[in-house]
Amino acid sequence: MHDTPFSRRAALAGTGALIAAATLELPGFGPAKAQGVPVNQAPGFYRYKIGDITLTAINDGFARRPLEGFVRNAELADVKKAMEQAFLPQDALNITFTTLAVQHGGKLTLIDTGNGDSGAPTSGRWMTNFKAAGFDPKDVSTVVFSHFHGDHINGFRLKDGSAVFPNAEAMVPAAEWAFWMDDAKMNAAPEAMKGAFAGVRRVFGPIAKDVKQFEPGKEILPGLTPVAAPGHTPGHTVFALASGTGKLMIMSDTTNHPALFVRNPDWSAVFDMDGPQAAATRRKLLDMVSAERMQVAFYHAPFPAVGHIARDGSGFDMVPVQWSPAI
Repeated sequence: MHDTPFSRRAALAGTGALIAAATLELPGFGPAKAQGVPVNQAPGFYRYKIGDITLTAINDGFARRPLEGFVRNAELADVKKAMEQAFLPQDALNITFTTLAVQHGGKLTLIDTGNGDSGAPTSGRWMTNFKAAGFDPKDVSTVVFSHFHGDHINGFRLKDGSAVFPNAEAMVPAAEWAFWMDDAKMNAAPEAMKGAFAGVRRVFGPIAKDVKQFEPGKEILPGLTPVAAPGHTPGHTVFALASGTGKLMIMSDTTNHPALFVRNPDWSAVFDMDGPQAAATRRKLLDMVSAERMQVAFYHAPFPAVGHIARDGSGFDMVPVQWSPAI
């Protein structure tokens, strides 16, 4: 008796059906999921160490952005191809938000604060995840800001004006403060940018006299040194974190999604205020961290947004860290 031939397509279809059937029998995968009812993920936080410093990545959800017009200096067809190569949808991009909590010497420091209650409906998960990680807002001693876009600062003060971290000192890049708090620049800004100026003043205005400004190149907290990274905004800043033999570059918004801007460092996102300068900064920093084999953390990379940068032809690639159940 001869075996009945069957096509690869049929085999794959049969395999898919078996997997689907088996999945529906597993605990937690009952009819509700099959009928499209949303199922929440586990809390979005992830801990790791750099030397003696403990970092916790805290996710703040995402915002969906149409792909058309997102990259200002690339053809849409090329952007779609890059998305396809990364197994991502070709109509829109889910932009994730991941801040860092830094524990060292008995102090709790935040690097940026997420969207608060001012972001997309799919964002605003930060406080839930922050508390799930075992933190309390009143225990935050310092908040360090990389730049003043709303998805980085609005978590510091809610829409009703209430301060989220009552005992925290705010530290900001001096160049960023000089730009956004300048009345002349606000008055001369295009109408589309005036809301961003107003948002900065809403967040920092009540504490303006107490905000501590810092310059790049000088350690501002033990192990944490700001590095100027202009282009995305005038005072956009990244942070080199060092402890023992461990080194991490907190890349802030040097890139948006790595599948687009790490692989294509000369592309500019619509959010880059000075596209050519942002691209030059991006290439310089990616070259440096790849050469030095530094670990990197991104604000807009897929969670937990930490890995390494490897050279790949004329561009680079992000290599995620291997997930670990222990720090």
